[in-house]
Amino acid sequence: MLKIGSHVSFSDKGLLTATKEAVSYGSGTFMIYTGAPQNTRRKPIEDLYIPQGKELMAANGIGEIVVHAPYIVNLGSYKEDTYRLAVDFLQEEIRRTHQIGVKNIVLHPGAYTDKDAEYGIARIAEGLNEVLEATKETDVNIALETMAGKGTEIGRSFEELAQIIERVHLNNRLTVCMDTCHIHDAGYDIVGDVDGVLRKFDELVGLDRIAVVHVNDSKNPVGAGKDRHAPIGSGWIGYEGIAGVVGHELLKDKPFILETPWIGKTESSERPMYEAEIAMLRGDAADRFGGEFLEDVERIHYFFDKVGIEPRLYVLNTWELIKSDAKARKADPREPMERLYDMLMEQRVLSGDYSEEAINQRLLGFLAGREWLDSL
Repeated sequence: MLKIGSHVSFSDKGLLTATKEAVSYGSGTFMIYTGAPQNTRRKPIEDLYIPQGKELMAANGIGEIVVHAPYIVNLGSYKEDTYRLAVDFLQEEIRRTHQIGVKNIVLHPGAYTDKDAEYGIARIAEGLNEVLEATKETDVNIALETMAGKGTEIGRSFEELAQIIERVHLNNRLTVCMDTCHIHDAGYDIVGDVDGVLRKFDELVGLDRIAVVHVNDSKNPVGAGKDRHAPIGSGWIGYEGIAGVVGHELLKDKPFILETPWIGKTESSERPMYEAEIAMLRGDAADRFGGEFLEDVERIHYFFDKVGIEPRLYVLNTWELIKSDAKARKADPREPMERLYDMLMEQRVLSGDYSEEAINQRLLGFLAGREWLDSL
């Protein structure tokens, strides 16, 4: 069965809270930060409800999960205090990950800031050597994440990851987290040539190093180097592009983690689309939501067909408009899903008394296209 889940919060009762949230989305796996991703403050391990969380995981058939290191960790920094914080904290986070019972901790490799890429690669390798040497008593791997190419971050190319791995002595404990939005934004054509992208990765790094895949659509065209995630089907990659990665034979045993943004008209109504995204990619949307869900998606198709809106073309044209025309962007900054939602509400297309979340879930079904609907 496809192991697909989402990034979930890790607060209050730690692993127990995280597992309950993951279960509510129908997750088969999930990813956690052991505290806030923006800082290094952490609760004692005994306060994380680990036994209770594992018991609930087992009851719901959830086995392998993933930890993500906080964004503040930067092994590529030339500033000694920043570098030292990264090395020392990462050692403790690996030990914490080991105590939770997780095998892979995802890490943004780092940024070279005022130096250059060559310096950044060497500095990151230096830090990884120190961290891995100090944590030999654990079996935790560091999963270097593929990056989008914004700023001075390292990991925007498979070559950069390979260069880091080559310089690390204990590189048997280095794995990779492949992010669909990031590699798309870095210039890899996973929509038109996913086989070629995976072949290139295998030649340079090795497919056996992929430990986890982050599943995100992108608000930017291929090669933009921006790193802005979009709900599945509402970005430049599209549902079919994402499904081509998630369903690829060479990746079938990997855990897939959604990091798609929460959406909603107001802050109080913002909700993640994880439940619908998981069900659609896993192929059990009808079982999860009932036949009425598919009937509503068909109704949405019928409405937009009448007004001449084809989902894929509409999404791409809308992103082109709001990216290339400053005046248009200022006058109407709404993203594709929000514009489509407003049309549905104005015309009262759906007769049910649905929440904003339920309508957006059905819109995701529409954005997946006719082929997805007809395949069910």
